[in-house]
Amino acid sequence: MKLFKKILVANRGEIAVRVMRTAKKLGIATVAIYSEVDKESLHVNYADEAYCIGEVELSDTYLNINKIIDVAKQNGCDAIHPGYGFMAENSKFVTECNNAGITFIGPNTESMRIMGNKIEARNFVKKLNVPLTEGVTGSIENLISAAKKIKFPILIKAAAGGGGKGMRIVYKESELTEAIEATSREAKSYFGDETVYIEKFIEEPRHIEIQLLGDNFGNVIHLFERECSIQRRYQKIIEESPSPTITPEVRKKMGEAAVTIGKAIGYNNAGTIEFLVDKNLNFYFLEMNTRIQVEHPVTEMVTGIDIVEEQFYIAIGNPLRIKQEDVKQNGHAIECRIYAEDPSNNFLPSPGKMCFYKTPSLTNIRIETGISKNTEIKSFFDPMLCKLIVWENNRELANQKMLNSLHEFIIHGINTNISYLIALLQNDAFINNTINTKFCDTYTSKIIEQINIEKEGVQFHIPLLAYCLYTLNNKNIQERKHYSDEHNVWNIIGYWREVMKIKILFNEKEYFIGVEVGKNLQFIFELNSQIYNTQLIENIEGKLMFSLNNSIYTTYISEDEKGNAFISYNGHIFNMLRKDVLKKDNSTFRLEDFVEDTNTITSPMPGKVIKINAKEGDEMKKGDVFLIIEAMKMENRIFAAKDCKIDKINVKTGDMVESSTALITLI
Repeated sequence: MKLFKKILVANRGEIAVRVMRTAKKLGIATVAIYSEVDKESLHVNYADEAYCIGEVELSDTYLNINKIIDVAKQNGCDAIHPGYGFMAENSKFVTECNNAGITFIGPNTESMRIMGNKIEARNFVKKLNVPLTEGVTGSIENLISAAKKIKFPILIKAAAGGGGKGMRIVYKESELTEAIEATSREAKSYFGDETVYIEKFIEEPRHIEIQLLGDNFGNVIHLFERECSIQRRYQKIIEESPSPTITPEVRKKMGEAAVTIGKAIGYNNAGTIEFLVDKNLNFYFLEMNTRIQVEHPVTEMVTGIDIVEEQFYIAIGNPLRIKQEDVKQNGHAIECRIYAEDPSNNFLPSPGKMCFYKTPSLTNIRIETGISKNTEIKSFFDPMLCKLIVWENNRELANQKMLNSLHEFIIHGINTNISYLIALLQNDAFINNTINTKFCDTYTSKIIEQINIEKEGVQFHIPLLAYCLYTLNNKNIQERKHYSDEHNVWNIIGYWREVMKIKILFNEKEYFIGVEVGKNLQFIFELNSQIYNTQLIENIEGKLMFSLNNSIYTTYISEDEKGNAFISYNGHIFNMLRKDVLKKDNSTFRLEDFVEDTNTITSPMPGKVIKINAKEGDEMKKGDVFLIIEAMKMENRIFAAKDCKIDKINVKTGDMVESSTALITLI
């Protein structure tokens, strides 16, 4: 069978690496593109060749059609794989590839045109007698009028949207106008099309999708379904296959409906038909994604089919190598998406610099990531760090393997959703499969409360003693460059005394811990008049094991550049700071450096100012929105914390800001 010789991957991060991995398996050379802020990314180093195409702005880099095509032409690429997002569903990009004599590894433009616009897709599918919900589009005035005829709640969507972007649920008429405007603005920003539509929102639905493969000869098959009901902000965070919800009869009908749609549009690559399923297992067409999906690995794990490999063979003109009767589901796979975000703060993205990154190493697991080491997570891109996929013989075993894997997935320095995922997988509703797409809205507050209770229930001396052992046995700490020798307490009083005391700040409380150093890595600690006899077992690359009272404890420990320590134990991260090692500039600190200026409004994270709702001199009420910052593909509203009056606005629309930038000053 024919195959490409060299491809360009028009994407970044984990999907770029994943596509390149299959290409290399097949002997296909790979070319990466990257923006300047991505120059240290894994996909750049993983590719055979890599070319910088701009600084930061997406319009100048990953969304710049001319630059991408030029790189492909100049370097002799046969084809371009778009991954997902960016150019994956851009029919203009496909046309430009065709004009340049470069194969687009994806569907034809007609399929993309029909299914790329949700309104046209709905009209097309309706003619095929596939069930769907009632919906309407038009001007803002028309939508407001039409919404009154559709019983609330309603769902507002970007017509050209995807990936959970540009979607809002509205429960009452008073919220409608603002929601339509915000959705339209997001649609324009993310997809270049501000058109939105509304449809009846099905409460407590399941989100189940069918994976398709089609070729250029009219053959279309499905690779069964994925359950994607666990979502936050309309984006999936856990997917599994097979669905624990649907019956064999419903599975058969959904597969047939998906294939009917695929054949009707002449679909000729990998794609996904998404359905909503109500509590009575009635299913309704939601949309089609004319690209590979983020969650495709769970299907690969249960079918044994490399979907990207099939994309290559289809795109170059080969007929499908697989018949429908050849596709079987084997065992159960679960995928968790790991995000740089804070679940306790409405899943607010958490860009920043990692100081520790360790992946699990169990069997029958798969990690899709664009990260290979400690790195800085930028605010310019989606906050997904990686995907963790596990396989086992059944759902119960797969769930347990996922829990074990998440406990071994250690990231320090930024907030992540790992502890949230652990608690979610232990939730009775998930275990018993009594879930729907509102699961996170319903259970997040309880999950966060559970996490806090469990963390508070950890015997605090375990992470505290682990950090003591780490700091006493880590040469880098004693010699680290950001501590000056003349300000190191132990250089003043003599570091290795037979007995010493260590001062540690933990949970806003200072602890003085007595230390007596014995032989063979034995240490005796005195904490709150209690004696602890410990022995260090292992302290390698951040993993620290020690024995205490005939029990062995495993922790993972790191420090950032400021000396703040992170201790992972039993699925939780504890923060500490050693207070008896002084920084060089501690003698000149100023109290005002640590006092918050409540008259200065700053951004919660680096991002871009996309809307300013006030002007200088305006009086604002508590809860009013000053402005909107876009970061990590999410709009973040900056609210007034109190009644106030604006003195000065220091930014304008379009400005890039840091978390320390003074956006607004108040009188």
